[in-house]
Amino acid sequence: MSYEIRADYSQSWLFPPHLEDWVAVDHPARFLREFVDTLDVAGIGFHTRTNEDGRPSYAADLLLRVWLYGYVNGIRSLRKLERACRENVGLMWLAGLHAPDHNTLWRFWRDNRAALRKMFKLVVQVAVRAQLVDVVLHAVDGTKVLAQGAKDRVRKRQQVEEALAHIDEAVEEVMAQIEAAEEQEQGPGYELPAGWREQMLRREQLRELVEELQQTERQTIHELEREARFMKTRREGTALAYNAQTVVESGGLIVAQAVVSEETDHQQLVPMLEQVQEMVGVVAAETVADAGYHSGEQLQHAEQRQYGVVVGEQRQPGGKAGANPDYDSSRFIYDAERDCCVCPQGKELRFQGTTAKGRGAVDRVYRCHQFQQCPVRHQCSRDPRGRSVSLGQFHLPIARQRAKRAMPEKRALLKRRREIVEGPYGVIKEVMGWRRFTVAGLEQVRVQWSLICTAFNLRKLFGHWRERRLVFA
Repeated sequence: MSYEIRADYSQSWLFPPHLEDWVAVDHPARFLREFVDTLDVAGIGFHTRTNEDGRPSYAADLLLRVWLYGYVNGIRSLRKLERACRENVGLMWLAGLHAPDHNTLWRFWRDNRAALRKMFKLVVQVAVRAQLVDVVLHAVDGTKVLAQGAKDRVRKRQQVEEALAHIDEAVEEVMAQIEAAEEQEQGPGYELPAGWREQMLRREQLRELVEELQQTERQTIHELEREARFMKTRREGTALAYNAQTVVESGGLIVAQAVVSEETDHQQLVPMLEQVQEMVGVVAAETVADAGYHSGEQLQHAEQRQYGVVVGEQRQPGGKAGANPDYDSSRFIYDAERDCCVCPQGKELRFQGTTAKGRGAVDRVYRCHQFQQCPVRHQCSRDPRGRSVSLGQFHLPIARQRAKRAMPEKRALLKRRREIVEGPYGVIKEVMGWRRFTVAGLEQVRVQWSLICTAFNLRKLFGHWRERRLVFA
């Protein structure tokens, strides 16, 4: 008869198990404990208790370990994190069998947001000191992360103005009744209508919304997520979201991160590279980005700062071109000495004049005057006045970027962009489960995204720690 192992619920221990024996020597909880033990928690800015009165409070380093463990393991809810402190063996070991409740965890977040944002830089610096950060090739990209606020709470400008007008009318009516009662001397016992304070508070809220809509010239606004914008997402279509940014080195570590309200990435290239400079100490020899980052202004700023960038191709506007890509405006070469553009057929487009653009910008327009004899006239343009090309004030850095992109070795770098930068987004969204922010407001969202990127980097560094390639000093 074979022996079967079964649970013996009546078994008792002569000596209780030692806490250190609960997790293996290569458990992620031990990695997080070693990391936090190296930090100067008070020096970073985490609030520590100084008053000796009252009930003892949880230490800042203990609560920091709990938060980091939760984010590394994709525990999004505060109540789930509280429950994990009582049920998850790794977290029980890490917290020393203490179980802070969700209110304590939330107060720690609320009181230490600035310090929590610093954790990202500290982790990156650990990787830099361990020589785990490549400075040859980086990739920058953005992803849309859903806002906490529900889509049905979005209000159109007309709806907000009509609601404010309705409340104003009701308030004026009540005030008129009060004045009439005072004139008739009905006594000091006149009572205000029920819900008066709530109506006045709602009136002030609506006034703030209207004022913000007028200042920003927007047509819609969310009452709680005022900085969020409607953005195109892959799964949900157009949804209320934030634009999360990262720069990833070739080994997969995130070396810079940010969250913005802008729907596009046009103005994010140089700010992200400047953050890499701050975090790592040096910008990579080349940073690759997709066409969403193609901006003449940003390319010029990158050149001025001597940042090496390779940005994906974006078709430039240039007259009424046909569908033939051989005659796209990008194929017209500007000759600075003669101040003209040369078409793919070798014909000159002479300077015609300037056109005003938005925000004080001016484009120089060059037009072809030999189009009637051109054999590819109808392939190039259907404009009866001949093909024209407009050059903006940043056409030179755009042309230099085009020439750089034509180099085979640079095109090879661009092909690596996706495998470098989109991998972390896949892990964050699919493995760690962060598809929607759980806090409201741009300031709080930036704290949370910073902590998410910190947790991702810790997951990467854990592998190096387990293989003894990373040792905390």
